[in-house]
Amino acid sequence: SNFTRRSYAALDEAAFESERTRLDEIARDEMSRRLEIESQDSNDPRAWKWTIRKRVWDLMEATNVAQFPRPVHHRIPNFTGALAAATKLSELKVFKEANCVKVNPDTPQKQIRFLTLKGGKKLLTPQPRLRTGFFSILEESNLSPDTMISEACTSSGVAKYGNPIGLQEKIKVDLIVVGSVAVDPKTGARLGKGEGFAELEYGMLRYMGAIDDSTAIVTSVHDEQLVDDIPAEKLLVHDVPVDVICTPTRVIFTSTSIPKPQGIYWDKLSPEKLSQIRILRELKKKIEHETGKKLPTGPSEKL
Repeated sequence: SNFTRRSYAALDEAAFESERTRLDEIARDEMSRRLEIESQDSNDPRAWKWTIRKRVWDLMEATNVAQFPRPVHHRIPNFTGALAAATKLSELKVFKEANCVKVNPDTPQKQIRFLTLKGGKKLLTPQPRLRTGFFSILEESNLSPDTMISEACTSSGVAKYGNPIGLQEKIKVDLIVVGSVAVDPKTGARLGKGEGFAELEYGMLRYMGAIDDSTAIVTSVHDEQLVDDIPAEKLLVHDVPVDVICTPTRVIFTSTSIPKPQGIYWDKLSPEKLSQIRILRELKKKIEHETGKKLPTGPSEKL
């Protein structure tokens, strides 16, 4: 029966991974369609973001600093030196002192998730695309050997070992690690892959009281992802700036003056995004019930 259980677990994991990959591909196709449309419409307020993203993705592929999974387009790109950047991040005072660290689920930040758990800290990680739920908390004390910790840093491992939490959970997050496509070291302005999940996760943590303006936001990227042409004045109110950038070669403190989002901006949230994310629909219902007022809805992003 032990064998059956093991083979079932392996099957289960394979099924989980193949489903995740399938949904990933659908999302990436969607993003690439959106890039085509938004980047060609000069009146679209997001067109400039796609120009920068595409340039960085192309550059990383051309200079071969891109790593598996490739091509890096429409992803938070994995890069050569991701381990070195993770080590630099783990040496930051703010990381060393943190009890609970929120890290994005993408490949280039896998080592940061590993070092968080190895350091005996709580790792808070979102379910990929917030599809199956919300956040999961993982702790080394619930994982035994290194192999288990290493597995717990993958999507299927999070699903297997993580303790799912809800919006009512009382937690304090001491540090947020985000993946980026491009980041400006002078201003701390950041671009993700264009799906807006880092912003939504940040907004929800603000709503929960888990973070505030003083919570540091750090990103790890390749030096080729540093740019100087993100127009900070064109960023939207929910765009999340970064305080610290770790690359394989250096650590940059941005002293960003870009204001951090204060919560969820419902008037920016499209009906399509809302329909994809159950936890957001629940939150919206809850707030509307408590206040007796209808929350606004953002413009549709129908393609």
